[in-house]
Amino acid sequence: MKYRILKNLKKLILITIGAIITGFALSSFLSPNEIIDGGVIGVSMILSNIFKLNLGNMIMILNLPFILLAWKKMGTKFVLYTAYANVVLAMATNYFYGIRATDDMLLATVFGGIALGIGVGTILKNEGSLDGTEMLSLIVSKKLGFSVGEFILFINVFIYSVAGLVFGWGSAMYSILTYFIGSKVIDSVMEGFNSSKSVRIISDQSAQIGEELITKLDISVTYLQGVGGYSGLNKELIYCVISRLELPKMLDLVKEIDPKAFVSVVDVHDVYGGRFRKK
Repeated sequence: MKYRILKNLKKLILITIGAIITGFALSSFLSPNEIIDGGVIGVSMILSNIFKLNLGNMIMILNLPFILLAWKKMGTKFVLYTAYANVVLAMATNYFYGIRATDDMLLATVFGGIALGIGVGTILKNEGSLDGTEMLSLIVSKKLGFSVGEFILFINVFIYSVAGLVFGWGSAMYSILTYFIGSKVIDSVMEGFNSSKSVRIISDQSAQIGEELITKLDISVTYLQGVGGYSGLNKELIYCVISRLELPKMLDLVKEIDPKAFVSVVDVHDVYGGRFRKK
């Protein structure tokens, strides 16, 4: 019980930090330079500019229907975290209003996108959200036959087209660049900067390779049984998860033992349990 309380408290603290960073990005980098984000936040920025309304309150109001819509689909915990994140975002956006970080459009685009990505990524990683478009896409895409990505892309194309008409096409292009930068940073925050690698090795020298990996690199390995598609012969595969820093050493060791070994390397974003350790 104590562990669960501390875990939820940690998530709330990180969501708070993420919402504050996002509010700073919107008020100090993007909004003053007429650069917008995608989704509900982008719509809020356009309406706020046209009708001279409070941006923080506009984001919270526009997101409210989507939060209520997600109550049954996404679970109570997600909805509460999302509602809390939107309240903090509104307060942070209003607090930083009038504090302009830079007049340079390129700097505002790059650093605004980075800050936005860090903030939104931190919230997403802790089971919250700031954009009702994603919640809507999960529901609507199943009924219309679109993927979530296709639905979000369609919405954002429409939003940036409107932004081009309202702010000018140069501003719209900067906005698209900001969205791209923010998306990449969100991926980095969600996946971690030190992503691990899942490795499968097929070799006739699998026993020797496995032993060397264990003794020389202290890597835990698992042996899997397989059958060659062409030869029909039994094959022993080696499976292990390593840090990206260990990968070059491991490949050198494998090639030294068996230059013809088949090695498959796949990115792994989360690892739990076992003897794996990040370096």
